Amino acid sequence: MENPPPPETALTWWRGAVVYQIYPRSYLDTNGDGIGDLPGITRKLPYIAALGVEAIWISPFFKSPMSDFGYDVSDYCDVDPIFGTLADFDALLAGAHRLGLKVIIDQVYAHTSDAHYWFAQSRESRDNPYADWYVWKDPKPDGTPPNNWQSVFGGAAWTWDARRQQYYMHNFLSTQPQLNVHNRVVQDALVAAAKFWLDKGVDGFRLDAINFAMFDPDFRDNPPWPAGSRTITRPFDLQHHIHNQSHPDIPVFLERIRELANNYGAIFTVAEVPGPDPLPEMSAFTAGEKRLSSAYSFDFLYASRLSPRRVKASQMNWAGPFSEGWPSWAFSNHDAPRCVSRWCPPGADMRQFAKLTNALLLCLRGNPILYQGEELGLPQAEVAFVDLQDPEAIANWPRTLGRDGARTPMPWSKGNTFAGFSEAKPWLPVGQGHAELAASEQESDPASVLNFTRAMLNVRANSAALRLGEVEFLDVPEPLLALRRTLGDETVLCLFNLGTDDVAVPADLIAGAKPLISTAPRPMTLPPHGVWIGQL
Repeated sequence: MENPPPPETALTWWRGAVVYQIYPRSYLDTNGDGIGDLPGITRKLPYIAALGVEAIWISPFFKSPMSDFGYDVSDYCDVDPIFGTLADFDALLAGAHRLGLKVIIDQVYAHTSDAHYWFAQSRESRDNPYADWYVWKDPKPDGTPPNNWQSVFGGAAWTWDARRQQYYMHNFLSTQPQLNVHNRVVQDALVAAAKFWLDKGVDGFRLDAINFAMFDPDFRDNPPWPAGSRTITRPFDLQHHIHNQSHPDIPVFLERIRELANNYGAIFTVAEVPGPDPLPEMSAFTAGEKRLSSAYSFDFLYASRLSPRRVKASQMNWAGPFSEGWPSWAFSNHDAPRCVSRWCPPGADMRQFAKLTNALLLCLRGNPILYQGEELGLPQAEVAFVDLQDPEAIANWPRTLGRDGARTPMPWSKGNTFAGFSEAKPWLPVGQGHAELAASEQESDPASVLNFTRAMLNVRANSAALRLGEVEFLDVPEPLLALRRTLGDETVLCLFNLGTDDVAVPADLIAGAKPLISTAPRPMTLPPHGVWIGQL
């Protein structure tokens, strides 16, 4: 084998682990307010453990005004009352560990809420201890913002503050002021917040939009990016974002996070890296032994079509030695429309397609991140404008669908008005047809997406090649996708029909193979969106 895993990392729990993402607002409500909470996650830990995943990642539950539903943090070291208490988190953590589940939580380092104590102090004057904790700039002589930077959610990335007679920067909502992470004291505060949760016993961090954490200190204008044939939904889309984000000092800051994490054993750190060209940053954030464990991009999350070409290109960007970093993969999450709705062709069997996407995700080299509901094959929900909560969707309606359609309540049962999620009206409506796909409905059906996904997770858990092995794509005609995963003497062949017609499988391809899992009644023919995985 050309690229064996080094012994000290091959047995690290996180390498190759399957992570189950939980959006807490929408998982399970236990107190009748229509919003999911930490006790709801704790109650469902046996269900999660029975899936066969190794870890859970919980999206933000920190104290927050909820302008961006938790990504506007007002206290990094406390739980927002709508989710419960610190004692509830301790109970969740203990319960997860008893079941052998690791717990990963979000860290939001690029910005805080404007309700954070730090910002309240920073805006009071230009000479107090917190004055330089955020990004402040004088206006141009004509009163306009300091430069042309635009926010992700629309409009200028600058808001005037009368107290300081200056503009403050925000890459997202105006209620999410940009932290000055160039400031060593700010870094100290963020590292201290991470230490608070590590002391509690968390097993890792997902770093939100970490490439937005630092910016060009000279505040140069971003160059324009002509629309061309692209769909434009906001001014942000009309710039190349080379100065308001992605500063080369970000990896140096990440070394401080890794240095802290190393004091607590095998801590998993994964970076979210949005943007049109994420690969150089992903490599920089994870290179060597002093930076993060892993990173993931939006390669699949925003892709409108699934094709063998896309899978090969994305995977082969991350197929080199361990020293180049280790990838993570997500097909759906709280920020992107669910993959079965984006990729399943009209008229195709969506249940069969969901089995294919889950199996493919679990066969890629890296860490698969399975978003809540993917194990049920949930489609994207359509949320009417009157029910929208997502500030991005509301601001850019109707040119963007926003994120609410992937955040609707998790369906647990069919008999309850709100699909077993809550006894009260949920914060978002239950998705169309989701009650029929509820976990309780699928439990007793051997052919369900849920039971297939559990079986596939079991196959992966029992295969060192699928967890850690090399990946090789075989030269077969599309729409057949064929890949081999190899570690030592074990080789696993993975076949996927990404098309809508039967595909003949070359006899020599599977000669002598032992089937591990399949959705094909005949091994020599893969039906539309069929899966066949076997050991050679």
